[in-house]
Amino acid sequence: MIVGTVCISHSPLMGTNKAQPATEARFQKALVAANEFVASVKPDLTVIFYPDHINGFMYDLLPAFCVGIEGRAIGDYGTRAGPLNIPQDRAMDLARSVLRQGVDTAISYRMEVDHGAAQPIELLSAKHDASRVIPIFINCAAEPRPTFERVRALGRAVGKWAQSVPEKVLFLGSGGLSHDPPMPALATAAPDVRQRLIEGTDLTTEQRAMRESRAAAEGLAMAAGTSALLPLDPKWDRGLLDAFLAGDLSVLDSSTDEQITAVGGRGAHEIRTWFAALAAQGAYRADELFYEPINEWIAGMGMLKARAA
Repeated sequence: MIVGTVCISHSPLMGTNKAQPATEARFQKALVAANEFVASVKPDLTVIFYPDHINGFMYDLLPAFCVGIEGRAIGDYGTRAGPLNIPQDRAMDLARSVLRQGVDTAISYRMEVDHGAAQPIELLSAKHDASRVIPIFINCAAEPRPTFERVRALGRAVGKWAQSVPEKVLFLGSGGLSHDPPMPALATAAPDVRQRLIEGTDLTTEQRAMRESRAAAEGLAMAAGTSALLPLDPKWDRGLLDAFLAGDLSVLDSSTDEQITAVGGRGAHEIRTWFAALAAQGAYRADELFYEPINEWIAGMGMLKARAA
């Protein structure tokens, strides 16, 4: 049984870079509202559609979609490390159902999720534990990416499965909106970086700390107006949010990935997770809880909730 959907931007920098106090207060107020919504629907199971930031999925084998049967959080950017609470029988049943419905998905008994999955679960468990989870990876960071139609097809298939199970299922879409994080691209990467993008060589504690420090510094530079990253685009974000609120999940069908990168940034492709989650919900009515571009967090930060229409 589907009880609702929350779509929320994530940012690894919200724990290190302070936004303007009034902005942070508004974000926290919206987060309280989102947690009250989760507590009101009391999900038994959370299905999260999430992107990876080339931490758990590499170019040695890069699926468009993958359902986690067993997995762990790596604990980057202040999120908790450790095993995920995945009901294995349910997760495998979901994967089989999606495949029977004609949507190809991989499965993983060794899924590693980063802050893209861990942060929203932690943020939305303040009033009701949402950590009994089935994670569904959507490739958003690395070319080639699945089309928006296939992303919606995945969502619809997951939604049909969720309608048939006795648990109360909450969908989460994690990612977006406009942002251009300093992520390496395979085509232009130095040889050692290229090797890591393909083979997934684990970062040392020092390397991970250096990466996170660089990202935090970039957020402060963006807030100061000295960053070379693509600026956030509130107009693009607003168009997407208005489409979601109107129930229009075809708004980006005519956009190429190159166009999305040029306007919304390299991280804007994460919006695929919102399309999947809202498609899984089915006919819905949505309420916007928050939107502001937050340079310190290098993200157009949005948040909405949805229930059956």
